[in-house]
Amino acid sequence: MGSQQNVLNQLVSFILGASAGAVLIVFFLSAGQGQWSTGLSSWANESKVTAPAAAAAAAAAKEANVTNSAAHVEEKAGQAAAPEQDLELEKLLAAVADEHRNIIMTSVNEAWAAEGSLLDLFLEGFRAGKGIARFVDHLLIVALDDGALNRCRAVHPHCYRLTVAGRNLSSEKVFMSEDYLDLVWSKVKLQQRILELGYNFLFTDVDILWFRDPFERMSMAAHMVTSSDFYLGGAYNTANFPNTGFLYVRSSRRAVAAMEAWRAARAAYPGRHEQQVLNEIKRELVAKRGVRIQFLDTAHNGGFCSNTRDFATLYTMHANCCVGLGAKLHDLRNLLAEWRAYRQLPGGDPRRRGPVRWKVPGICIH
Repeated sequence: MGSQQNVLNQLVSFILGASAGAVLIVFFLSAGQGQWSTGLSSWANESKVTAPAAAAAAAAAKEANVTNSAAHVEEKAGQAAAPEQDLELEKLLAAVADEHRNIIMTSVNEAWAAEGSLLDLFLEGFRAGKGIARFVDHLLIVALDDGALNRCRAVHPHCYRLTVAGRNLSSEKVFMSEDYLDLVWSKVKLQQRILELGYNFLFTDVDILWFRDPFERMSMAAHMVTSSDFYLGGAYNTANFPNTGFLYVRSSRRAVAAMEAWRAARAAYPGRHEQQVLNEIKRELVAKRGVRIQFLDTAHNGGFCSNTRDFATLYTMHANCCVGLGAKLHDLRNLLAEWRAYRQLPGGDPRRRGPVRWKVPGICIH
């Protein structure tokens, strides 16, 4: 994954930058080693899976099926007392999910949803990407205020209004402010509820550009798949630094319990955001709760904290380690323009084989 010096340089870059806020997308798993893919993603040809991985995947699938049924029984029992917002969520999930009960989700406030802001750029990325426009049909956009909801409904058919008690989330939130912390923890609560309703989710921050199908990089054996701020090697190596701005979780009893433990751990780490707390408890989740957490390699799922700068291997790019809406927009727009130029190269052009590096330095990405 690179030399020790490169890792040191990345860590220094991370400290100097500020880790960007995570705020809200699901989908079913696809390829680990053999690039598995179902549902929204197509099965890859000539897939090869080791016996242990296949056994783990089979056990995980059995667990998910049992949990999905149990979740529905429990939900039906308490449905009479369910709040109106919960019933609306169920209706939207049913409309958005694919045949395997997978959804993709993101979240926006009024500032991010405004015309020409991050939401427009995010949706544009699907149209410009390689064979990923279809994913928008399975996208749930979570609006954090009325302005975001109105704008969402103008550009997308599946919008859900999430209320955070006592908070006005319409403006851009300062990183690590009280509003920001309440916002990111409300995301985890909603994600847990989606799992309880028997749906799998892939959450993606709205400041992530998609270029290729990211589910090709995900393992069938994992309960949870997260992108990485820094990837030190080994897909299941808990020394890796998670970035929950891109997070897949498959519905199961184990997954719901893990989300409950994650939320409960907030009290033990006051003033920390959800990603920091997950980094603190990740080893406990693995060792004591049996949660299999896959960390995505930054060579494929990059971020401004640690990026590949190679379009030939890039699946997603996250504007993390970048503070301020204007800075994110500036750099992501430049990156999307470079991607389009790359896609227009003739198929036989040797420049398409990589490494393919963007030329224009940005405010955060260098």
